[in-house]
This record gives sequence, structure tokens and C-alpha cells, in this order.
Amino acid sequence: MVLKVLAAAVNAVLPSKYYVHAFISILAIIVVRAFSQGRTTNRERDMHARVVLLTGGFTPLGLTLIQNLAQRGAHIIALSPKPVQDPEVDILINLLRSNTKNDQIFADECDLTSASSVRSFCSRFLTAKETRLDAIIFAHEYQQLGSMIGRQDPAVLTQERQNASLASFLILTLLLPALLVAPTERDIRIINVVNPFYAAAAPSYSPTSTPPPTSSLFHQEGWRSLQMIIFTRHLQRVLDALPSGGQIPKTDDSTIHVVSDKVQKSNIVAVSVCPGLSRSDTIAPLLNAVRGRNQSMFGIVLHILLQPFLRLLTKSTTSAMQSVLHALFLPTPFKSNARQGTDAPEEVLKAGALYRECAVVNLRIPSPAMADTADAQVPDDGELGGVHLGQAVWEGLENALKEWEQVDPKSDEKAGCDDGLSVDTPSS
Repeated sequence: MVLKVLAAAVNAVLPSKYYVHAFISILAIIVVRAFSQGRTTNRERDMHARVVLLTGGFTPLGLTLIQNLAQRGAHIIALSPKPVQDPEVDILINLLRSNTKNDQIFADECDLTSASSVRSFCSRFLTAKETRLDAIIFAHEYQQLGSMIGRQDPAVLTQERQNASLASFLILTLLLPALLVAPTERDIRIINVVNPFYAAAAPSYSPTSTPPPTSSLFHQEGWRSLQMIIFTRHLQRVLDALPSGGQIPKTDDSTIHVVSDKVQKSNIVAVSVCPGLSRSDTIAPLLNAVRGRNQSMFGIVLHILLQPFLRLLTKSTTSAMQSVLHALFLPTPFKSNARQGTDAPEEVLKAGALYRECAVVNLRIPSPAMADTADAQVPDDGELGGVHLGQAVWEGLENALKEWEQVDPKSDEKAGCDDGLSVDTPSS
């Protein structure tokens, strides 16, 4: 009786002649959603006793990364623009510790919009008892800056984008000496997380001519993303060109092998990662549907109304972080497992590359017209615009950093910045 009533109700809502159409529609929705969520990494890595420094740790992507890395045993230092005593920071850190059963999660105050605050954090870290770092993840530049709804000062947004990139550059400049003196057998990763609009700026990119404030929002965001992609590639060239302290040491484990220095010259590997279009970090800011002074009620309502389509066509933060985890978990050439007796080589991390959907992106960027490879200080591999474009981006960041530090005097340094949580890390 119950089955008859149920069958009658189903036929009343959906006649039997539409069953095939309904099945095809549901199947299409499942396929589209699976495609939009992207690939999931098939790699795993034991992160116990490994120290990860994370910027943008209190963004949706950053919090998801902290949770997943902490569940794998990582020691995490998340940089926060707010004091560590702030109730929001304190509550989030305690929740993450209890949820992951990992007490090695710390926050430290570092305002990435202030050069003096960045220097203060790096100084505290370098003067601590332990300065071990196994990975630096710059996740603060992934979140969208600028909205299609509401009025925002283009000049202010341009300055915010530049300051975010300069903060990454300054942190690397200050912490790189500590990374270079680390034992050569230590596997160190530098991961720049970039927004997905880099393709909008690739055809006409020039490091000497920044996009005007009146240019399209996607072009400005793409220019910022592309700048850090090119910088990361050139950083790897610089690391590979530095004199090493000796060959990568061999190990007693027969599954580990030493590869030619043509494949990898440095134990420090820098890569860029694009997580793709995320609902929380890309679409919500685009619609001005994020909490803050400039939030738009129209944008919030529109964001709610578009949820069925956004959940179908854009990524959750869990899906967005997969490429970041992939770049963090992939073995480097000298730490890869030798697959003897098989024709399929094991995938290893490509130093300096751009990763998206857990795979290397072959991005074509025009090289400078006057580039002369004979004048290059490091070998020109021709990737991502070549060595001359990389040098131009590097020099542009250096010049902009000098101006930023002049505008941001040390007197602006926040009081109480030295009273944050300990940044001591486990000994190597």
C-alpha cells in the first residue's frame, strides 16, 4: 500500500515518460560538478615535526590548509594581522588545536600591509632558539581584491595589491639566509598561491608598465598573479645558480636515489600554485559579499541567490586546496622513489613551475624584445618569459620595496607586536 502511494506521488510529480530526461539531467549535473571541483591529489606525506609558515592563514583557504596540515602532524605558524590576544584569533587557534588534536598550531602577529611589521616578525623568528622551516606557503595573495559591485578607490586597491606582493618578497628576502644554511638533505618548499586570472595579463605582460587603475579588474588581478608566477620561477633560477655546500647526500635506504644536478640543483624548491575559482576566496569578494566595512547587501543577497549555480560551477575551499597539497606532498627528484622494473616514471615536483589542478601549467609569456641571453647572469631556460623577464620583475620588486619601506616608517610598528605566541620551532 505504501509503495503504491509512493509510486503514485512520484508519477504525479514526474511522469514516467520523463524518467530518461531526469536521469540524463542528474548525470550531467554530477559530471559538471565533478569537473568544476577539479582534481584531487593522490599524494600523502608525513608532516610530523615539519614546520610550515603560512601567510593568509585566517582566510577560508588558509584555515582549511591549517586544518589539513595539522591533521598530518605539521607544526604550523600562521601569520595574523591581528594581535594573537584578539578573541577571534584565540578562538580559531584553540578550535583548530582541539579539532585536529595537534597543539603545534601557533599564531604570530604580522601585518602584511606594513613593512615594519614584517621585519619585526622576521627578526623575532631569526633570533629565536630554533629557526627551522620546512615550507613557506604564501596564501594571502590568493584572495580576490576588488569587487564588481560597489565603489572602491582603484588607487587604494592597486596599492593593496602591490603591498601584498612586496610582503611576500620581503619575507623571502629576510628568511632566505636561514633556509640556505639548512642541512642539504632537508626538503624545503616555497609555495606562492596565486589567483586564477593570470591568463588575462599573459599576452601583454610587462613588468615596467603596471596596469592603470582604470583597467579591468580581472586584468589588474591577473597582472599581480603573473608577476608572482614569474618571480617564483626566477627565484628558483637564483637558488639553482647559488654554489651548493656539496652534492645531495646519499642515504642507506635503497628506495632513495640521487639524481643529476641538471634535474635539481638546490634542496629549496619554489613553485606557484593556482587553486582555481573558489566560492569563498574568489566569488564572494567579487560580489562584495564578505564581512567588512565595504560589504554590499545587494552583493550578499545576490551571492545567496546564486548559490545553486556557484556550488555547481565553482570550488569549495577543500577542492581549492588540493593543488597546494599536491605541490607540498610531491617528492622532489632526490627524494623520489626509484621505480625499478617499470616503464612509468614517478611524478616529481618541477621546481619553479606553475601548478593548477595538480598538474604543471605550460604558460606562454612573451620574452622582452631586447633580451640577450649572452648577458644573463644565470642560465636562461626560456620558461615563463625567460631569465631577462624574471630579472626585470625581481628588480622591480626591489625598487618598489625601497619605496614601501620609506613610506612605512618604523614608528608605525604596532605596540605589543613582540608579545605574540612563541615562534620557537622543533629542533632539526
